[in-house]
Amino acid sequence: MENKNSIKVFKDVPSLCEATADFIIELANKQIAANGQFVLVLSGGSTPNELYKLLATESYQKKMPWKNTIIFWGDERCVGLDDKLNNSYVAKSLLLDKIDIPVANLHITPVDLPPAEAAIKYEQDLKDFFKGKPPKFDLIFLGLGENAHTASLFPGTEVLHEKVRWVKEVYVEEQKMFRVTMTEPVLNQAHNIMFLVTGKSKAEVLHTIFNSPFQPEKYPAQLIKPVDGNLYWYVDEVAAAEIV
Repeated sequence: MENKNSIKVFKDVPSLCEATADFIIELANKQIAANGQFVLVLSGGSTPNELYKLLATESYQKKMPWKNTIIFWGDERCVGLDDKLNNSYVAKSLLLDKIDIPVANLHITPVDLPPAEAAIKYEQDLKDFFKGKPPKFDLIFLGLGENAHTASLFPGTEVLHEKVRWVKEVYVEEQKMFRVTMTEPVLNQAHNIMFLVTGKSKAEVLHTIFNSPFQPEKYPAQLIKPVDGNLYWYVDEVAAAEIV
């Protein structure tokens, strides 16, 4: 993949999180100085949790301009809004409830609705926010599953081929669960996309993503190629072990 040179490898998770936090703060202050706001998309999974905890510390709270930061989520599980599997609930518990950010700045996926309705409503939320313009987020965080999924773009699912809708519901058979996800065309409009990948269990799939032919039906993370933005891979040493 052409984005291989954008990988940054860190010794461990704490150093990766510190670098990521510093990146967010620098970018946020730059965007707010230019445009008055910083529009951030958070990811799910367990990888961001240590980052959330770091950003919630007093020293980092003082550096980050939360009052001018707008938050969306790239995907969400269709579980209760207070379920520990709900991405926004986890982010709120570890970070957002601990910082001074207006509730109106949080655009939470309405998964209290049926999946298809939740996707339509969240898509409308995005369209209202961007006021008819392309959905160019300042920074999108993405994770990487061991099966090469990212956001809720899972191997073999119809949503991989979606080119019109901004947000779509998807049933993930292996999890017996509906999820709601931003689609590939929306994700790739971002000014900056950052994958956070940690742990030995991700080494094989990371190697596959970078070294296999383009097969997005099998390896959906290969779909992530920003149209005119930057793509970053922040990876710890054990996850990067098999990259050659």
